[in-house]
Amino acid sequence: MNDEPGAGRDGAQLPRLQLDQLLDELQVRIDAARGTQDRVHSLLEAVLSIGRELDLPHVLRRIVEAAVVLVDAEYGALGVVEGSRLSEFLTVGVSEEQAAVIGAPPSGHGILGELIRHPEPLRLSEISGHPASYGFPPDHPPMHTFLGVPIRVREEVFGNLYLTQKRGGGEFDGEDETVLQTLAVAAGVAIENARLYRAARERQRWMEANAEIVAALLSGAGELEVLEGIVRHARSIVGADLAAVALQVENSTDLRVMIATGTDADDHRGLVLPRDGSFMGAAVTAGESITTAEVQKDARVTAGPPRFGGLGPAVAVPMVTDGGTPGALLLARRERGAPFTDDETSPLLAFAGQAALALELAERRRAAEQIALLEDRDRIARDLHDLAIQRLFATGMTLQSTLRFVDHPQASERLLRAVDDLDETIKIIRSTIFGLRTAEAERRPQGLRARAAAGVERAAGNLGFTPSLAMEGLLDTDVPAAVAEDAVAVLSEALSNVARHARATAADVTFVVARGTLTVTVTDNGVGLPQDGRRSGLRNLATRAERLGGRLDAGPGPHGGTRLLWTVPLGTRG
Repeated sequence: MNDEPGAGRDGAQLPRLQLDQLLDELQVRIDAARGTQDRVHSLLEAVLSIGRELDLPHVLRRIVEAAVVLVDAEYGALGVVEGSRLSEFLTVGVSEEQAAVIGAPPSGHGILGELIRHPEPLRLSEISGHPASYGFPPDHPPMHTFLGVPIRVREEVFGNLYLTQKRGGGEFDGEDETVLQTLAVAAGVAIENARLYRAARERQRWMEANAEIVAALLSGAGELEVLEGIVRHARSIVGADLAAVALQVENSTDLRVMIATGTDADDHRGLVLPRDGSFMGAAVTAGESITTAEVQKDARVTAGPPRFGGLGPAVAVPMVTDGGTPGALLLARRERGAPFTDDETSPLLAFAGQAALALELAERRRAAEQIALLEDRDRIARDLHDLAIQRLFATGMTLQSTLRFVDHPQASERLLRAVDDLDETIKIIRSTIFGLRTAEAERRPQGLRARAAAGVERAAGNLGFTPSLAMEGLLDTDVPAAVAEDAVAVLSEALSNVARHARATAADVTFVVARGTLTVTVTDNGVGLPQDGRRSGLRNLATRAERLGGRLDAGPGPHGGTRLLWTVPLGTRG
């Protein structure tokens, strides 16, 4: 009897304990459900956040930031896969100072490469325990737990998400893996949308650039102006750090870099490159676009000094026409930059064709102008011979016949002097006619007048404008052949210096034969001679003058710029 009350109390406590346990378990389940609900809500917010972005770099940054938050990781990264390597590596949790100390971003070895080789989710409790682990570089933050999943875009692996160091010291679990895989699916859709948007925007930019280039061609713009426009647009649209155009050297297979802009452009501008051994030459030989991920190490670049320092991915595109391949377009990005994709390079071939078309039109325009010039020279030569010389000769005969009627000695002397002046004038006109007809009759002119005119015309392509040319005296009859050869070389080198260094918009050239001396003057309106006194480009011109007993004077022009005077005695005719 006495035991019954005690038994009753114990029986009452037991249900209360069970109820408390049930309530605690229910609370745990409610908290878990609430946590799951919060996590699903965060996942939906992350999906909406990355889906709103259309700019691809921003999309990638949003994806890795959302992944870190969703699985509560300390560090996160997104690696873009290109072939068997990582072409881009975006990180969260590693400061800029830490990244600078660590050094170059990973290229896809070790655990990171494991997901490239086997694009399946990978979850590790200890990174160093995996057989593919290489360890970390010095000064790298310690990392132990790991979770990685691939990001697919239309069955193609675009990249991988890497998460490390679960906060609180725990491990990534199956739920973390499921959440990250769900985010990766949404990321693939967002990346595809961003790609489509970028492709549409770039197509519009290519169309606008093509329209501008066609308008320039139809307006008769110079070839250098058109080429500069093509280089400027191509570099801007594909985001290149260096852009250059090289054209084939006349009567050679070599290429000369005519235009270069961007990183270390001065190291490229003016270079003469062999077709075999240069990256642009390889594109000309192949007749199609060629790309490289590391232009400094590309086996096709073997000639010349190193000049691609700091540059990595590059593409070279031949400028193809029906008549051949006159040159190539080069675009390069900084070292460790994103490689050029097929979507970026496919429009370049047609765009480079615009450059080839510009060259072809310019050549035809020059040919038409040359024909018109030769026809005009022929007409002038006929008029001078049939009209001017005959009249001057008749006037001289009349003056000579008048002498017998003049008794005053001073008057007779003046008449004889006038007859001599007429004879000298006839000689000058005959020399001019000879020069005009020589330029018409021979493709390569031999007279100094015609050779000087041809030299000025050739230099116009490099200068971007045509210098003015004035000639005076008996250039074709009084200048020996050896002196004429040096004079033509001096003209070519002087105008080449103007094109490379002066940044001029106009130049004047004069050839004068007077009092037994030939003077060649080249004046420009450029920046003038360097202040530090370096004039190595003029040394060769001075040597030519001294060898002939003459001199070279170089200094400021009358209205700024530079004036060069090359003067030599004529001596005996050669």
